Amino acid sequence: MASRQYPIATIGIVGTGAMGRGIAQIASLAGLTVRLFDANPQAAAAARDYLADIFVKLTVKGKLDEAQAHAALARVIGAQSLAELADCDLVIEAIIENLDAKRALFRELETIVSGRCVLASNTSSLSITAIAAACTDASRVAGYHFFNPVPLMKVVEVIDGLRGDPAAGDALMDLARRMGHTPVRAKDMPGFIVNHAGRGMNTEGLRVASEGIASFADIDRIMREQAGFRLGPFELLDLTALDVSHPVMESIYHQFYEEPRFTPSPIASTRLAGGLIGKKAGEGFYRYVDGKPQVPAEADAPATLPKCVWVSGRQPAARDAVLQLVARANVALDEGERPADDALIVVTPLGLDATTAALEEQLDASRTVAIDALFPLAAVQRRTLMTTPATTRAARDAAHALFAADGVPVTVIRDSTGFVAQRIVATIVNIGCDIAQRQIASPEDIDLAVTLGLGYPKGPLALGDALGARTILTILRNIHGVLGDPRYRPSPWLARRAQLGISLTSADAADAAS
Repeated sequence: MASRQYPIATIGIVGTGAMGRGIAQIASLAGLTVRLFDANPQAAAAARDYLADIFVKLTVKGKLDEAQAHAALARVIGAQSLAELADCDLVIEAIIENLDAKRALFRELETIVSGRCVLASNTSSLSITAIAAACTDASRVAGYHFFNPVPLMKVVEVIDGLRGDPAAGDALMDLARRMGHTPVRAKDMPGFIVNHAGRGMNTEGLRVASEGIASFADIDRIMREQAGFRLGPFELLDLTALDVSHPVMESIYHQFYEEPRFTPSPIASTRLAGGLIGKKAGEGFYRYVDGKPQVPAEADAPATLPKCVWVSGRQPAARDAVLQLVARANVALDEGERPADDALIVVTPLGLDATTAALEEQLDASRTVAIDALFPLAAVQRRTLMTTPATTRAARDAAHALFAADGVPVTVIRDSTGFVAQRIVATIVNIGCDIAQRQIASPEDIDLAVTLGLGYPKGPLALGDALGARTILTILRNIHGVLGDPRYRPSPWLARRAQLGISLTSADAADAAS
């Protein structure tokens, strides 16, 4: 039986909020005829007025000429009823994130449009298969998940339901490219790619905060200035707003039947209940004045350097990096097999807390301070130190002075398995690996979706390769070993590739060869 073809020239959009307007903007600029429908007729008219204003602004900025702007707006047509979408080749719903509402809409649309019309949902977390089950013909139903703001977020997820016709998905992939976006293909699984992968940063950042390890601001500083992310987890949560992000966290957690990797945090639920949802409310994890977060200032670094320093040799490369900083600060090095009684003790654990690292080497915990050397110590814009519960203030301050001596700011945190950056980054990589293991998307599309959809410096698989898959595996195994928490169990994709020494971005060789 020949596959159906789905040529797309006219699209209908149901729901004219921020997402519907954004999709209409890029579609009309790409030359498509757009029919806008909203249950509220005033909303549809307002959306067209909004687009008219946007096109004027783009003309003023020189991004469109007047002829292009007039032509694009002329292609946007308000619809007074769903029946006016009858001639559409594609209808995209962008309504409330409610399964019953979406199923009812698709059931009605199916009686209006032709058999060659693709029905697409812009859902961010609901099952495409479940939505399609309301239709007599589930094969032409697919997911088409854009990100807000649509014109700027240049990625779209194309999701195939279990009964979906691959040709319908192919048509949506082609259309995305016509509209100037990068499409990625995903199977119908909770969170698809981006919202699934995003659990690593947000839920682990919340977990670190919930353990009292560091403040929201310090966690964000570490992830920006040490790990190289554009935003830390709490800056990101304030930007997206908890009334949007927390329900997604809960939805993905429950859809995966309480998978420990995705456990939401009571910190977020409590703040949501109290209305501290983020920037748009003026207060979230930060308070905002004139749209700017009010971030507590950092105290100056202590001035008194240690008399001498003993550095653990458990991680040779990390030890060498620490020794360079010690030499740069002109501090004496204790080169004995065991630390002298007056030496500051520095350890460089991967995935362990400072307490466990000290006990494993039978070191004096009162003089032990750990430094995170996952990222190059000489190149980072921030360094992270970690104390044991027994570390004295004198030892802590001496270590702070030492590692800030070259002007790089230092954050001192309480004892944590895996510091802050190690555990958040390892969780990001691990969840990305699990998406690949489940064959939800190709390794290439996973990294592409995350870099474009979340703005990470690298996709999770490329990030794991850059830091070393074996290093990430060690971090996770050590955290899991100390805490016994299954959220840190390594993905088989990570474990096997780390042990074989092959890239996390590589598919199985037999599959690639075929």
